[in-house]
Amino acid sequence: MIADWQPSCSLELLQLRAAVLRTIRAYFYEQEVLEVETPILCQSIGTDPYLDFFSTDFAAKSYYLQTSPEFSMKRLLAAGMGSCYQITKSFRRGEAGRYHNPEFTILEWYRVGFDLSDLMDDVENLLCPLLRDTRFNGSVERCAYVDIFQKYTGLNPLQFSLPAYQAVAEEFNCSDAHQLCGEDPSLWLDFLFSLCVQNELGKKGVCMIYNYPACLPSLARLNKDNELLSERVEVFVNGIEMGNGYFELTDVVEQEKRFEREIELRKQNKSTAVNKDARFLAALNSGLPDCSGLAIGLDRLLMVLSDQNKIADVLAFSIENA
Repeated sequence: MIADWQPSCSLELLQLRAAVLRTIRAYFYEQEVLEVETPILCQSIGTDPYLDFFSTDFAAKSYYLQTSPEFSMKRLLAAGMGSCYQITKSFRRGEAGRYHNPEFTILEWYRVGFDLSDLMDDVENLLCPLLRDTRFNGSVERCAYVDIFQKYTGLNPLQFSLPAYQAVAEEFNCSDAHQLCGEDPSLWLDFLFSLCVQNELGKKGVCMIYNYPACLPSLARLNKDNELLSERVEVFVNGIEMGNGYFELTDVVEQEKRFEREIELRKQNKSTAVNKDARFLAALNSGLPDCSGLAIGLDRLLMVLSDQNKIADVLAFSIENA
């Protein structure tokens, strides 16, 4: 008989999960944001060069477990669905540890007509009441990426200098940073942000970092007033990244260029080859409405709400005993 049949977490935490899901659904119902479902198993997958995925075969075709429901939800937006949200499972291969489980629960939503500031209001209105009765008292802070990066590193993230970035890494006893980042400004920014900045964020509540450098755009549009910046926001509580959001890119030509760059990076990294999602690009070409969207890892949120130390502590069954 297998001994570890019991749940990974307490029954009380499963009850907390149910209560949080009820609260989230009540919030979006009140906001008249429609709950939708999209496939977890699809014929295409994202091109992000730093994400790995699970795949399988069916009827002589390859299918992929989605790393997020983003592309399918944007196809609904392009079809005229309007503002919508989803609570679903997503999958990322090779991610297991304190803050990661290969299978995880994600909340993703899109608000038609919202800009990045409106989206941050939405995050505040959703998360702060959930955090109010915890040691993170529901307070909220918004900081521009440039300001917070300069505060903790002394560097201007819009002016890349390899010697200066290396010097900061060495101050934090990371002399091998050059081997990890090479001469890629985006890799250096991600590395130094996680090393020097992230742990300082959200110690009292929700911290939102917005207007990321343009070399870290993901699926965000560039700032119309300053093309050195992208309309992107990340949400942190207690030094943990909760979510990532954008004033969404609607330009199909620019999106295809980004896909091509990421596919080339995947080749350089010797990652599994992927193709551009043709249906998603066709949806963008038909016209995606101006909108903002954000995804939050609900398991991480539950970690914070219950003051747990690792993600397995809030899962019914973690990957170790699934």
